[in-house]
Amino acid sequence: MTLPIGTTAPDFEAETTEGKIKFHDWIGNSWALLFSHPKDFTPVCTTELGALAKLKPEFDKRGVKLMGLSVDPVDRHAKWSEDIKETQGAAPNYPMIGDTDYNVSKLYGMLPAAISGDPLTRTAADNQTVRNVFIIGPDKKIKLVLVYPMTTGRNFQEILRVIDSLQLTAKHRVATPADWNQGEDVIIAGSVSNDEAKTIYPQGWKEPKPYIRIVPQPK
Repeated sequence: MTLPIGTTAPDFEAETTEGKIKFHDWIGNSWALLFSHPKDFTPVCTTELGALAKLKPEFDKRGVKLMGLSVDPVDRHAKWSEDIKETQGAAPNYPMIGDTDYNVSKLYGMLPAAISGDPLTRTAADNQTVRNVFIIGPDKKIKLVLVYPMTTGRNFQEILRVIDSLQLTAKHRVATPADWNQGEDVIIAGSVSNDEAKTIYPQGWKEPKPYIRIVPQPK
């Protein structure tokens, strides 16, 4: 069972391509994106890792650290990185966990607790549930969970859009409507009374219905 939004992301220690890390310490006061892969040297994941490497400056701008995971060993990640650079034009420029004991995959509900044995004997299909994205806030709480099938590559532009919304709504008492993008109008959160809203938004708001109060995006 995947961890629900609002729970504390489990802490762990793990070997990565950039050395051993303790997850909560590694996050520090930043946001974090933890994304998982069922197997090294798989085609869809190869495209994803390359795409994310190219987009890393966008995540850096937002104060979001990136962490990948596969159940294969770290030395295989390093060899896979060469293929990713060759075929996608960019190698991973963020740490990748070698989750060979399945500890992180189990902690995050991506594999059953009973799984054991040599990860190299497992196929991508055996690990097909290790296809998650977790966005974690500086408070170490899980803010978003996305689960993808193996045959559908992840849309990292959508993940950036979601991060923009999460960071905006963490700072201001607003919500973002369907298909919202940075700079567009937002909705006053339901927890804000009209009296409070008049203080926060003295210029007023558009109100197509009493429960839909639209204002420009706060700065």
